[in-house]
Amino acid sequence: MGIIKVNNIKLYAYHGCLDEEAKIGSAYRVDVIVEADLKKSAKTDELADTVDYVHLNHVVKEEMAIRSKLLEEVAQRILDRFFRELKMIEKATVSVSKINPPIGGNVEEVVVILTKER
Repeated sequence: MGIIKVNNIKLYAYHGCLDEEAKIGSAYRVDVIVEADLKKSAKTDELADTVDYVHLNHVVKEEMAIRSKLLEEVAQRILDRFFRELKMIEKATVSVSKINPPIGGNVEEVVVILTKER
């Protein structure tokens, strides 16, 4: 088993329960960890034998562009697409961070982390 990480995917999106969040948006960071059998790709040096991190990034960008009230829903959509589209993935963790959330205090970020296994 091996691990592929895609760290610090920076995006601007419009998630949140407040009407203002839908209008002005916010900065987000997404981190992805996937586990898969990487023994074959380590020998063949072929992209077809591994989990393509370009595809992981593409899924994150597309799903983050779809507005949701809750970060949990966004993270779950990302995980569901990973497992639907990338059959090699055995386990994945997605962390969605809202930078400077509007919660009436000096808070750097709010983070939701979800994990899914095949």
